[in-house]
Amino acid sequence: MDKIDIKNLTLEELKNKIKRFSIPTYRASQLFDWIYKRRALEFSEMNNISLGLREKLDRYYYIGSIGLKERLRSSDGTEKFLFELSDGNFIETVLIHAQTRNTLCVSTQVGCKYGCVFCASGTRGFVRDLSPSEITDQVLSAQKITGDRITNLVFMGMGEPMDNYENVASSIVIMNSQEGLGIGSRKITISTCGVITGIERFARLGLQANLSISLHEADNKKRSALMPVNKKFPLERLIESCELFIKETGRKITLEYVLIKDKNDSIINADGLSNIARKLKAKVNLIPYSPVYSKSFESPSQKALNQFKDRLIKNKINVTVRDSKGKDIQAACGQLALVKARP
Repeated sequence: MDKIDIKNLTLEELKNKIKRFSIPTYRASQLFDWIYKRRALEFSEMNNISLGLREKLDRYYYIGSIGLKERLRSSDGTEKFLFELSDGNFIETVLIHAQTRNTLCVSTQVGCKYGCVFCASGTRGFVRDLSPSEITDQVLSAQKITGDRITNLVFMGMGEPMDNYENVASSIVIMNSQEGLGIGSRKITISTCGVITGIERFARLGLQANLSISLHEADNKKRSALMPVNKKFPLERLIESCELFIKETGRKITLEYVLIKDKNDSIINADGLSNIARKLKAKVNLIPYSPVYSKSFESPSQKALNQFKDRLIKNKINVTVRDSKGKDIQAACGQLALVKARP
């Protein structure tokens, strides 16, 4: 039989698996400790587990890992990692340092099938989903490489998290558990372009994690032009799923809005965004567009950004402007991996 990557299993799943092999279930917690706390890469390292049991584990399981291909450091302290997967595909992970927080932006897919016209991640198209192991290993690898503990986690890298919901949910459970990485649920944020089937499942996951919506337009026709996902999941349905999330979790939602010059940065755009934010009692995070070498879109002027922000404030919307980190290393996810993937 084919071996199973043990890091694809949550603690409860691992307990159920090893019970079938007549292994005491408390061993699952020991294994989690070795993998996620002591960062063991081989069962042979686990010296408080008998040789016979280690051999049995090695017969059925392996400990997966991803490899660092490139590490870039920005002048502002942001770091970008290019990881190579076992099949030769590449993904990116970005680490942002801010005072006491170390926020890691992780990828969930190789490429993306949703084709937002301004985004680098979907340029190559969709290749495949990442496994729970490949998602959690981005955190383990970043911690090992830098020596810094990851305090906050955002699913805003390559891919659409809600399109890979099962694997993303499993990785969150692993990373949130005290036996795993022990990252608090309120320090975990999933960002989605609006895949409402995933939002509704996420609402019922039972964790106090955060939801961020990549909105970028408040008009259905214009949003569909920027984000084809809107044709399948239009704004009305997206708002309904957000309302369900708020009802089920009691958590506030953040609306992410990338400002693109002459596309969605007018006062009319700001008023439309205000209407949705007011309905959802949501915070707005404005993000000046980071140019992508293969796209013709541009960042807004500082004047346009200020006018847009001021209009939201006038409309009594809670708004912040996200600083563009890592511009000198192309920290927007997907750009470096796309270059590496070219034949």
